[in-house]
Amino acid sequence: MNTVLISGASVAGPALAYWLRHHGFAPTVVERAPAPRPGGQAVDLRGTAREVAERMGVLDQVRAAHTGARGMAFVNAAGRPTATMSSDTMGDSGGAIAELEILRGDLVRILHEATASGVEYVFGDGVTSLTETDRGVEVTFERGAPRTFDLVVGADGLHSKVRSLAFGPEEAFAHDLGAYISTFTTTRREDLDGRQLLHTVPGRTAGLYPTPGGGAKAMFVFASPPLEHDRRDTAWQRRLVATAFAGDGWEVPRLLDDLRTAPDFYFDRLCQIRMDTWSRGRIALLGDAAFCASPMAGDGTSMALVGAYVLAGELATAPGHRTAFRRYEEVMREYVTRCQKFALGGVDSLMPKSRVFIRLRDFTLRVVPHIPGGARLFGGLQKIANTVSLKDYVPRSLTSS
Repeated sequence: MNTVLISGASVAGPALAYWLRHHGFAPTVVERAPAPRPGGQAVDLRGTAREVAERMGVLDQVRAAHTGARGMAFVNAAGRPTATMSSDTMGDSGGAIAELEILRGDLVRILHEATASGVEYVFGDGVTSLTETDRGVEVTFERGAPRTFDLVVGADGLHSKVRSLAFGPEEAFAHDLGAYISTFTTTRREDLDGRQLLHTVPGRTAGLYPTPGGGAKAMFVFASPPLEHDRRDTAWQRRLVATAFAGDGWEVPRLLDDLRTAPDFYFDRLCQIRMDTWSRGRIALLGDAAFCASPMAGDGTSMALVGAYVLAGELATAPGHRTAFRRYEEVMREYVTRCQKFALGGVDSLMPKSRVFIRLRDFTLRVVPHIPGGARLFGGLQKIANTVSLKDYVPRSLTSS
């Protein structure tokens, strides 16, 4: 088996293409966007994912594109800190802010540049049907001519088209976390001193975090039941966020002004994708398409990078794709389970039900790191991020089936 179609050119897709090409496969990446997507929120590289980036030869580029974040602070309506946390308090991968943070769009650019010369990219197109046969998977596209591939991998995110075609509707796998999230670039240029700033009131949190060049991005997270709307109706989404945060203090009024015109406005429901299996026949899933933990986990990008390395390595070494897909799940399952469980605590922390909880959260953040051994209570991500130990895969013949 040699040809592999990868749907999605964000993080998981190009990373998988890199390792498949490394092992002698012929990957094709199809992406509905007309080019690599810029912008997006800040993402962290933690634990084993850094080793993957280093083996890809891109770790120095990732470090050079660091957002500059080195800690976080919860602030009150007047902007005074009520609790702080630095990135080195909990280890380089253990805290809410990892020591290595990068904008998603910058990571996408780096991964695309690392693969552009040896991987076929098809932008401005998408998968419309998948038909498995004895010869492979027959694929039709929105614009391009039908093609047949030996394998297909859906790395196309939370709302994966490949998953819906091969496994069923999103509702069967999406577990709602009871909230919405929005991010966008702001006009603020003041120095944030390398800190992510968060202002919490019962049921919601507004935040600012630094970006390269002295800019900043805003984040709004708020509890809400699911509301029926057109996912493409950004005007409705902007109004919903503005309504949810109307009357809040701190920087919120200014950020809501930016919200109305921000060109990179992002909005979605917080949920997790939980599946009993990530493969069916010749089709497999990777990254958020398979195991989205939500942005509350802080480890989604790391899972995508590690999963890409493992999936490509197992395809290169296992006696057939079915065995490879099974081994990929066996290696990744504990990591995914831990990340998804960890994310649930993030939901409670950013959308507390009462001011009493807010005061308790801030008191804990202030006190526990100064207690001998207290940092271990917050260092859960450090252990989670190193759940998987990377194998050194030695490829079998690509003619194995």
